[in-house]
Amino acid sequence: MKESDQSDTVKIDDLDRDIISIFNEDGRISYRKIAKKLDISIGTVHNRMEKLTQNGVIKKFAPVIDHQKLGYNLTTIIGVRVKGGVLKNWEDRTAYHHNVLCMYDVTGEFDAILVARFKDTTELDVFIKKLLKEPDVQRTYTQTVLNIVKEDLSSIKML
Repeated sequence: MKESDQSDTVKIDDLDRDIISIFNEDGRISYRKIAKKLDISIGTVHNRMEKLTQNGVIKKFAPVIDHQKLGYNLTTIIGVRVKGGVLKNWEDRTAYHHNVLCMYDVTGEFDAILVARFKDTTELDVFIKKLLKEPDVQRTYTQTVLNIVKEDLSSIKML
């Protein structure tokens, strides 16, 4: 997936930012409660949310999962070097593996960086060995996360 171009940038105002901020704190909050907090009409909240969704500012509504509660206690960052010319095909096959949370095209020594969660080192070992058996994968480099200092992909500060 490519980064958005400047031409894709959507202009939002302070009210949009306030609505997003409240909604980001509690994705189950009603439009009525948002309206009350901001002292605006429910219709305004509804119209703003519709606009933000249609413009792609809000991509989807999804729960934030605590992976550790599900037994996925091992977080890893995996660098992958892929043979030239097949990166997109490899990414399409790998991105939807159930352990992979994030996948990024990157510059530097590796072609892709994966952030993945595993139940234990045995599950990680199986995943890495399977990756290395793929004919398009030349090399991997795995780092294990010791402590998660901050992990919130939805909290980018809106200027």
